[in-house]
Amino acid sequence: MAPTYGVPVKGPGRESKDVAIGPVAVVSLLLGTLLQEEIDPTKNKEEYRRLAFTATFFAGITQAALGFLRLGFLIDFLSHAAIVGFMGGAAITIALQQLKGFLGIKKFTKQSDIISVIKSVWDSAEHGWNWQTILIAASFLAYLLAARYIGKKSSKLFWVPAIAPLMSVIISTFFVYITRADEHGVQIVNKIKKGVNPASANQIYFTGSYALKGLRIRVVAGMIGLTEAIAIGRTFAGMKDYQLDGNKEMVALGTMNIIGSMTLCYVATGSFSRSAVNYMAGCKTTVSNIIMSIVVLLTVLLITPLFKYTPNAILSSIIISAVIGLIDYKTAFLIWKVNKFDFIACMGAFLELYLVQLRLASSLRF
Repeated sequence: MAPTYGVPVKGPGRESKDVAIGPVAVVSLLLGTLLQEEIDPTKNKEEYRRLAFTATFFAGITQAALGFLRLGFLIDFLSHAAIVGFMGGAAITIALQQLKGFLGIKKFTKQSDIISVIKSVWDSAEHGWNWQTILIAASFLAYLLAARYIGKKSSKLFWVPAIAPLMSVIISTFFVYITRADEHGVQIVNKIKKGVNPASANQIYFTGSYALKGLRIRVVAGMIGLTEAIAIGRTFAGMKDYQLDGNKEMVALGTMNIIGSMTLCYVATGSFSRSAVNYMAGCKTTVSNIIMSIVVLLTVLLITPLFKYTPNAILSSIIISAVIGLIDYKTAFLIWKVNKFDFIACMGAFLELYLVQLRLASSLRF
């Protein structure tokens, strides 16, 4: 029997209780590339938006259909070694992307591949960094890491890392407000529009040439999104020792995208950064996602003005502190000692994530 490196192999399957859903960089870049091949977003803005909703709707149908057809067993072919590599690559990529907010860089690359990010940081080193932003980001990153260390050392202090992100947002926002640090180059969230998205079901193409284009796009975008969500779900399932039910994941993700397409949303999937923050905060059940949804809803309806002075640096610090703890170098080293072929698969997945992003970035440039 092949080594499992701590992944649960027994017990009934269940849905993921850790994955947080939202737009992610890889799927966003991929969808944008596919849409631009069909419609020019500058000349036909309305059709471009409608095609995005159409592709999202059919992607959701495809994902849900896979679950209803009981094809969730396919995720069992996704080895844990590959997932460890994928998560490591995703963690490093996401952490590098947060350097924009961490360093206070105004002109930052829109690409997500490592080369573009490092080049952008290097080019801005002379005039583009803001020392006030770096001070805020570094201070709160140290606080978040210290809170997590305290929580690990004492089970009675589990609440310290749980409330650390929220306290960081409140304290940093108040600090920027009273010092008016935004007038000294510290980038803030600024005004967030109140209200929820209106319905967009009437904007979906169900017939005609655009419907066929949406069907073609949904296959690639939908499957990439599904793979990423399940990979993230299996990672956290392995950490918390429960078995993931692929059928439930497919149905849930598909249903979410179907509903999302009718409320001005494009293809979304499991978000690595949001899931990492959710995990770091100590979530235990899927109720955490319900609470997050309610809080977001109340926020956009009632209290968005309060977040005007929230510095972007604190959001970057929260995400960086969350993802660096998910680079599982110990398991990677164990895989190397146990099975060299599995380690090759691990490194292949690590590099493949980077290569996919590089190809997408190149296609957008040219």
